[in-house]
Amino acid sequence: MLNDVTFGQYYPSQSFVHRLDPRFKLLALIAIIVLLFVADNFYSLFAVALVIFAAIIASRVPFKSVLRSVKGILFILIFTAVLNLFFHTGEKLLCEWWIFHIYLEGIIFTVFFVLRLFFLVMASSILTLTTTPVALTDGIESLLKPLKYIKFPVHELALIMSIALRFIPTLIDETNRIISAQKARGADFESGNIFKRIKAIVPILIPLLISAFRRADELGDAMDARCYSSSKNRTKYKKLKFGLRDLAALFIFAALIAGVVLLNIYCSQIFPEIYQYIKIK
Repeated sequence: MLNDVTFGQYYPSQSFVHRLDPRFKLLALIAIIVLLFVADNFYSLFAVALVIFAAIIASRVPFKSVLRSVKGILFILIFTAVLNLFFHTGEKLLCEWWIFHIYLEGIIFTVFFVLRLFFLVMASSILTLTTTPVALTDGIESLLKPLKYIKFPVHELALIMSIALRFIPTLIDETNRIISAQKARGADFESGNIFKRIKAIVPILIPLLISAFRRADELGDAMDARCYSSSKNRTKYKKLKFGLRDLAALFIFAALIAGVVLLNIYCSQIFPEIYQYIKIK
């Protein structure tokens, strides 16, 4: 069941993070993603994680809601962790069996890689939990505004991305209803081998696709009925403004970037005796 998946849902609140400019939150997410992949040791990785946890606290979003967003990639995390654990080579061999070898470096890299993906999903979920689809659309459109000079359909792209995020929770609810209806008719999705389970998904996908196309037609008719147009003369009810709280958050992220860069450069000098075990190559 997909009841616990919260990615794409908005959590209403009046917190500091909710009131931030959506353009800043989008840029902050990009900065966090870059920092997560720039970090090459656990010290800098945990420095980024502290900022993510601070953002969760400042957003007043229940920590369980953020953790539930990770369930969507739980299989990917486990699969990649297993592959890295058994096939990542190194110098200190711990155990081996047939074609599988477990190295100390492989364990360290696996933990680091899983934590990196875990924090990345958490940071992304904070954006969707604290930003409405309308504000997200306005933020994306504002950031991509320079592309209008080369005739790029910025507004249409932002609208498509916003609608896609908005319909993730709707499609999840629709999937749960279809699964419940199929189980009431005697369908079994939990027993049998992997091929039987894949075959059992077909009765879910067909009505889900039909429902998605029907909702798309209804949305298109509703937009036409309201004379929606993406013309150049289109105005906005709420205009985005960069305030003092955004400036304060900007200084915090600037300090974070400087801290991660310094940790990457000077970590070997501060902790030389254990740096050789934690540096990720």
